[in-house]
Amino acid sequence: MRPSAIAVAVVAALGFPLAPARAVDLQFDGFVDLRVVLPGEERSWIDGGLGKTRYGDGNSNFQFAEGIGQGVILFTPELMAVGVVRADPSQSSFVLPLESYLRYRPVSVTPWRWSVKAGAFFPPFSLENTELGWMSYWTLTPSAIDSWFGDELRTIGTEGTMEWRGANGSLSFTAALFGWNDPAGILIADRGWAMDDRPTALFEKVREPDATLVLLGQTPPDRTPLFDEIDGRPGWYVGAAWNGLDRWKVQAFRYDNQADSSAHDDEYFAWRTNFWDVGASKALGEFTLMAQGLTGTTIITPFPGFSSTTDFDSAYGLLGWQDGDWRAAIRGDVFRTHTDGNSLLSENGSALTASGSWLPRDWVRITGEVLYIHDTRDERELERLAPEQAETQAQLSVRFYL
Repeated sequence: MRPSAIAVAVVAALGFPLAPARAVDLQFDGFVDLRVVLPGEERSWIDGGLGKTRYGDGNSNFQFAEGIGQGVILFTPELMAVGVVRADPSQSSFVLPLESYLRYRPVSVTPWRWSVKAGAFFPPFSLENTELGWMSYWTLTPSAIDSWFGDELRTIGTEGTMEWRGANGSLSFTAALFGWNDPAGILIADRGWAMDDRPTALFEKVREPDATLVLLGQTPPDRTPLFDEIDGRPGWYVGAAWNGLDRWKVQAFRYDNQADSSAHDDEYFAWRTNFWDVGASKALGEFTLMAQGLTGTTIITPFPGFSSTTDFDSAYGLLGWQDGDWRAAIRGDVFRTHTDGNSLLSENGSALTASGSWLPRDWVRITGEVLYIHDTRDERELERLAPEQAETQAQLSVRFYL
């Protein structure tokens, strides 16, 4: 059976109305990203270290960052199927999926409009990461908040949105039920915050820091799946957003994966993770102001009578400028975690990012970025490093669009 026929069968099973037989519309977009990198001196968390950046000690100066491809099947004006994959040599498989979902949004001639998505997709929490493949519009490296969203979160379930369109803007309400995200929280607790533009693929396992495994009495290296169902309980999030015609946007979300913190399978535990996320942006001529903040908690109960709680917080402010083919941004981040009873896993830090882009043609984007991170984490003493570290990562990206 062809992929389009399979998708039609799934849609019919879900009960969505189908239009009379017609030719489906197929669309494809993508890009290839090549980079010159001056990595930081600390080993990256992606390679088992405690470094906060994507590239660190031991990484090459020349990188095939990724290739992203998105396919869209338009069955009717109301119904579409979307699939997004990423090619990356650092993955367990060179090509892995990031998203795969159906979206149904009927045409509306009233102020009210609704839509529903089902499948696997990124939650709608980010103000920055609005580009294909969970990429940031303004920078190469997203904020600590949006990096974590890409690293640990995926909605594998269904999401519905109700939107009211008025004379001055639109107000939307979103709610979702999902599964297969019970391990969410393990990285923020065991690794802490990081800043990278490499979201976790759906069938990928992420590497935990070697130092954390030693601290917990385990033997490195080890990898853990993030999109796994352990306790059979669905998680949820709800939120609201205002998009004004005066180019204001304000949003707020509450997330809770509802995991049983004592549940585990043969190898992995569930983490009970919840947080509040709020953000706002405002466009003023050529300039854009943006800010976002997050506060939450993740809990694990590895055996009766003992639990470990990690509180985590982060916020950023961004100033962007755009004029024709040129785009520039500067962003400041602050972040912290606090783990009860284990100061080695707690941290405090800040970061400054400066980025500039030029789009000389529709098919190419050239971006330069410098990222500076300063943080303190006592766990570094296990790797015979000073707890307080400063990292600078510089990148030049040439992105070719298909």
